Amino acid sequence: MSSTTSNSTDHHDAIVIGAGVIGCGVAAALAKRGIRPLVIDRLPDAGYGSTSSSSAIIRFGYSTEAGVAMAWEGQLWWRNWAEVIAPAEPDAIAEFVNVPMLILDFEGGYLPRVLPNLDRLGVPYERLDRDELLARHPFLDLHRFGPPATIDDDAFWRDPDTLLRGAVSTPDSGFISDPMLSAQNLADSARAHGAEFMFNTEIVGVESSDGRVSGVRLADGSVVSAPIVVNVAGPHSSQVNEMAGVGASMSVTTRPLRREVFIVPAADDIDFDRTGVMVGDEDTGVYFRPESGNNVLIGSTEPECDELEWVDDPDDYRTTLTEDEHQLLVLRCARRIPSLGVPQRKRGLVDLYDVSSDWIPVYDRSDLPGFYMAVGSSGNQFKNAPIAGYCMAELIEGVESGRDHDSDPIVVIGPRSGLPIDMSTFSRNRDVSAASTMTVLG
Repeated sequence: MSSTTSNSTDHHDAIVIGAGVIGCGVAAALAKRGIRPLVIDRLPDAGYGSTSSSSAIIRFGYSTEAGVAMAWEGQLWWRNWAEVIAPAEPDAIAEFVNVPMLILDFEGGYLPRVLPNLDRLGVPYERLDRDELLARHPFLDLHRFGPPATIDDDAFWRDPDTLLRGAVSTPDSGFISDPMLSAQNLADSARAHGAEFMFNTEIVGVESSDGRVSGVRLADGSVVSAPIVVNVAGPHSSQVNEMAGVGASMSVTTRPLRREVFIVPAADDIDFDRTGVMVGDEDTGVYFRPESGNNVLIGSTEPECDELEWVDDPDDYRTTLTEDEHQLLVLRCARRIPSLGVPQRKRGLVDLYDVSSDWIPVYDRSDLPGFYMAVGSSGNQFKNAPIAGYCMAELIEGVESGRDHDSDPIVVIGPRSGLPIDMSTFSRNRDVSAASTMTVLG
């Protein structure tokens, strides 16, 4: 799609920086309220950035009550996707694939942080003892392998002598078949309500006037004006915050982290498409889910033993898969699924997370009036994109109407679940959460 021409006289109700799945969700939610946004992205179409590399898992095991409420509300939107994106009627829509998610039960695991939130909010789950777990998923090895270690550590190769206690299964979990398509669906919905999009366009500055945001400056020197600007720039979010002069005043910061995800064939005697399961396996240091074609998609849970690859410049990082990471993640997964082999040919994706200080997102206003942020998605917020957009629209309308969200936090009621989502959980000025897993698991 070609870029829209802009000059210094252009004016819009709002500007959304970033056309990933969350940015498009914000744009659609604003446009439905009559706040017509212009969405600006440096890439050629919606969902082309880190959204396209998302594992797109829909799960509910979060360490904060608001995080669980948002995730449960979000899955109700994904299950009714055609209704959510109406009146847009694209040729294809993203599909929700229902697959249960296991939270493994072992001493020191994160289940105790999650279960009270599921109980309080009424999120359905099943407790499975070892026998029940093995009966449902006989391809799993139920030994305790942790804590995770690197493959050059003797501890990685030791023979385990204890077993998991079992697991909790959330049967309403799943994943989205085509994450890029989901962003494009939301973009179509936003357009149907009056939003405009400008692609192949770089923002080089955030403009302000009389103590309030007034628009953005583009690389060609032109200025696009708007009284509201929303930073949803993904791995570039910290750069945009610096342009706005708001980064230094926040207690929570964001920075890009390079991550690799691999796709490995399941064993021939396992129909992983039909009988597979999703697991956030802190015990081995990986998460995995089915991938179409009888494959297993494998990513890292960022265990303490691993050195993380933080990136200074989100436009300059290694985009090729590495052999060391391939061996490490696949071998870790093979401990839980012993029939899994380590293929010689690497297949997968490389991209960046926009990681916050505590791996919990920032959905908030800023100290610059009119400038808002939906940042720090930390690899775990794809599932929340449509409801995050709705929450941001609620927050923006409240603050623009004069509410002091800092002292009187907005609580959004999920329109489909009726659950309260306390937006102060995602404040830019929160104390870094001691309850967080400090990983992609949130």
